[in-house]
Amino acid sequence: MHNLSLLSASEKNRIELDKQAAYAVWQLKNGKAGPEVFLNQAESISDDDERAFYEKAVEKYKNQMGMV
Repeated sequence: MHNLSLLSASEKNRIELDKQAAYAVWQLKNGKAGPEVFLNQAESISDDDERAFYEKAVEKYKNQMGMV
């Protein structure tokens, strides 16, 4: 079992970005939000590497949820 509290701040942030990506894709798939949800979230991420990670996670979840 893994203890998430032992992760570094950057690793915790990546987990949060991954969760946000999954939720945004779920919202779009279920008609709770439009495609602007991805742009709004990406614009709020100031670090380029974190933004790229978020965008990659969005694509991963779109594929998993059959939205591609």
